[in-house]
Amino acid sequence: MKRVLVKVPASTANLGPGFDTLGMALSLYAWIEMSPAKETTFRLHGEQMQGLPTDKTNLLYKVAQLVFKEAGVQMPELHIEMYSEIPLTRGLGSSASAIVGSLVAANALIGSPLSEDKLFQIATSLEGHPDNVGASLFGGIVVSAWDGEQADYVRLAPHPKLETLVAIPAFQLSTEKARHALPSQVSMADAVFNVGRSSLLVAALASGELGLIRHAMRDRLHQPYRAALIPGMTAILECAADNGALGAALSGAGPTLIAFVEADSPRKAELERFLVETLQREGVSAETMWLKPSVSGTEVRVEETNADSVNDGTTLMSRIKGEVVQ
Repeated sequence: MKRVLVKVPASTANLGPGFDTLGMALSLYAWIEMSPAKETTFRLHGEQMQGLPTDKTNLLYKVAQLVFKEAGVQMPELHIEMYSEIPLTRGLGSSASAIVGSLVAANALIGSPLSEDKLFQIATSLEGHPDNVGASLFGGIVVSAWDGEQADYVRLAPHPKLETLVAIPAFQLSTEKARHALPSQVSMADAVFNVGRSSLLVAALASGELGLIRHAMRDRLHQPYRAALIPGMTAILECAADNGALGAALSGAGPTLIAFVEADSPRKAELERFLVETLQREGVSAETMWLKPSVSGTEVRVEETNADSVNDGTTLMSRIKGEVVQ
């Protein structure tokens, strides 16, 4: 019998112009542990997990069953534990990390019969777009496309000097609400603008031309329409580069805002102060975090165990002690 532990990075999506196509893994993590059990049980640790279901309606359990069905395997009941540093509904890929983590854990539990690409296809279908799940699964920067049936991607290694600052407002914003703010049609001029900026951003990230990021992260497809949902966002996107950032964007559907910066920049304190004070002027309190791109995607550990191990008094938290940042 096995006990599987996976570590999954958070992600930021879109990176400005790359709507539903660009994603980057970040050094903020969720841990999911899965093992066979006599009956299905859950242990959800931490404030981020409060209010989530602890029965078979839980997303982790339902995603695991998809893996077993796809592989044609009969799996007994499961014991599932999870701890996450990733805030929910803040635009940092919390749902994508849960989906990817459960897919990888369930697959490893039955000997990994499904390929990494198959897991990516399933994750993309569940999430509805490949950017977040691709970043969490493969790590680094993921450039992706999905036509509703097939997802394709290219992974880029982040520049070693690239770092990010996120400002996480103290309110939640569902992806559904953020998507409802978008128009059903856009002009040809705006579409061409974003094709150009997104292409330039990918080229800048691939070549290490970090100085181009300021111009490449501009967007006309989604950020202008979502700005009304996030007070202070417009000012931050327009002025972050004048306060020490390489560029700035709305992280995913928001409300988190992310700024790219060179790791050795002498203006990091200035940038952090600018983000916090800009949001404060709008009456929005926010937590800031300095995060590096996560080069590794989902990491897996498999341990031999026995049927009674889930009741041996140890928990996931004891096994990841030393890894947890918060």
